Amino acid sequence: MQQEMGRVKEELKQRVVEGSAGGGMVTVHVNGNVEVLAIKIKPEVIDPNEREMLEDLILAAVKQAVEKAQELGQAELGKLTGGLSLPGLF
Repeated sequence: MQQEMGRVKEELKQRVVEGSAGGGMVTVHVNGNVEVLAIKIKPEVIDPNEREMLEDLILAAVKQAVEKAQELGQAELGKLTGGLSLPGLF
């Protein structure tokens, strides 16, 4: 089972989910191991007078992407554990 879990975790590293905020103005890509891979910001959002709004959009997009990555990990590892929640996996 440990080998299978290792294989699944390696596969999750290759899978990418996206979180977005502001109607797609800010997008964040996170892999299945919950590692932030990229942050994309549309040029029209970048306004020095709206720094706090941009920070809020980035935070919201990161949170959404991390939640999706965690759900992906739980779903894939849940297949191995028969739905049991094992501490420390995600």
